[in-house]
Amino acid sequence: MNVQTPIVATDEGPTGDRGVRRRFVNLPDGHRLAYTEAGEGPPVVMIHGSLMTLEDVWLPLGPSLTTRHRVVAFDRPGHGLSTRRRLTDATPWRQAETIRAALVELDLDRPVIVGHSFGATVALCLALAHPDSVSGVLAVAPLCFPEPRIEQALFGFRALPGAGDAIAHLLSGALDPVLLPILWRMIFLPQAVPPDFARRFPWHQASGADRMIAEGEDAMGVGPALVRAMRAYGSCRVPVQILGGTADVVVNNALHGLLAAMMMPGARFTWVGGAGHMLHHFHQRRIAGEVEALFRA
Repeated sequence: MNVQTPIVATDEGPTGDRGVRRRFVNLPDGHRLAYTEAGEGPPVVMIHGSLMTLEDVWLPLGPSLTTRHRVVAFDRPGHGLSTRRRLTDATPWRQAETIRAALVELDLDRPVIVGHSFGATVALCLALAHPDSVSGVLAVAPLCFPEPRIEQALFGFRALPGAGDAIAHLLSGALDPVLLPILWRMIFLPQAVPPDFARRFPWHQASGADRMIAEGEDAMGVGPALVRAMRAYGSCRVPVQILGGTADVVVNNALHGLLAAMMMPGARFTWVGGAGHMLHHFHQRRIAGEVEALFRA
């Protein structure tokens, strides 16, 4: 296992936050993934969504899950403190392969994968490509089918080689300080950002030109990747539970999670009444119960 000494992310964010303790795993293909872990027991792996870092899943879910499990949360490639290869790591399939390699290096045997939003799409791709590597998937508000999305308009042009890089660096100082706080508030609707999360989340690690280039690549790469995924849903051999909030303004769960669950043998979809896109911040007990159910499946 090729793991570096644990470090603490000490760079100050705009509100003085620092983030959680991170370790780094160096993979044979040259990737360097940042992660955090705690607890003992059957393994659970958590994957965050767009405009976020591992703290988005770790801060709300870690305290309850680590009482019974070894829990590991990753910064997806190009996000937080994980590295990324320009143009080649954009799709959820590629990110799933990178995370699977990290599972091997960290000796995580058949974990339950908990993914949110784009991270849930990565989790489903991992299960579809390597069903024997996971015990189950809990997908929270996943993207499951290709569609035009606002992220493509806001960030997609930053994925362009050359000009996109220049534009991303320009906008990181001119537009993003205004745009990103608005988007962060919107993805929590109809709930508000929890005050403790707002204080502890390292907003600085979820912004900046390089990370917005990664967001642009993700936005432009997810559509073709989901065409491939939808063709594979019918052959899914992994237990899958999908949760969707009835008040989600980011993902239409009826057209994504519900329909995908109908296509996957044995998959289940459950509505969470009144919940928005970030339901894992407000329904931690529900998430923990679903994880245990997947281990029993």
